[in-house]
Amino acid sequence: MEALSAIPMDQAFYLAAALLVAGAITGVLSGLFGVGGGAVMVPVLFEVFGFAGVDEAVRAPLAIGTSLAVIIPTSIRSFRGHKARGAVDMDVLKVWAVPILLGVIVGALIARVAEPWVFLLVFAVVATLNAVKLLFGRESWKLGKDLPGPWPMRVIGWVIGLLSSLMGIGGGVMANMVQTLYGRPILNSIATSSGVGVLISIPATLGYIYAGWPQMDVVPPFSLGFVSLIGVALLLPLTVLTAPLGVKIAHALPKRTLEISFGVFLVIVALRFIAALLGV
Repeated sequence: MEALSAIPMDQAFYLAAALLVAGAITGVLSGLFGVGGGAVMVPVLFEVFGFAGVDEAVRAPLAIGTSLAVIIPTSIRSFRGHKARGAVDMDVLKVWAVPILLGVIVGALIARVAEPWVFLLVFAVVATLNAVKLLFGRESWKLGKDLPGPWPMRVIGWVIGLLSSLMGIGGGVMANMVQTLYGRPILNSIATSSGVGVLISIPATLGYIYAGWPQMDVVPPFSLGFVSLIGVALLLPLTVLTAPLGVKIAHALPKRTLEISFGVFLVIVALRFIAALLGV
């Protein structure tokens, strides 16, 4: 713990204050856009950690690791709820389980040695692809009438695990997109994707603790590797408290308005991360 004390403690107080605001914003946006939170948390945390003066070398992976830790309890709660209603396709999760875990492990190993630009680039590219589907997608956009065979599904699962680990998300956005493109009903796709969040968030969080352990001298106080314990403690309850407000707003808006709003949000995030890559 000596490495933690090497960083001024007043940084922890600035970080805590900023995270209170970030938690409220994340909760509202997560409820509004119907996502697990990672797609919202990572860009918010990236800005918060920058405001708090976190070293640029660990700013992006710290945002990702903290996001993954917050997703653990929310994804478990969501999965249990959907499973109780019989909406989860356990056969899909069984095929995806091992490949997703392997993808997460590779992502954690990359996180241990990768330069900050790798995380920003991956997030920007995937956010842009999702934004394109949200803004311009049509019901006719289909890859098939049903999910492909076991081996293509395993490859897809590995990719979802890898990219989710590098982005700090539960994988729900990508898993849901894949299932709907193969003709699966949206409700079942969302329910099954909640299980993907469980498969990804737990091992990925442990992976980011491992990946950041050699840099304990530059992460903020009260961090375990690339996971900010202050971030988890403050984000989680505030996210839960403010999410219903976002849900209330969402139910008052047309579906297409939500899709466009989330698509625009992802475009803004992608542009922000590209600007960071260019040093702007």
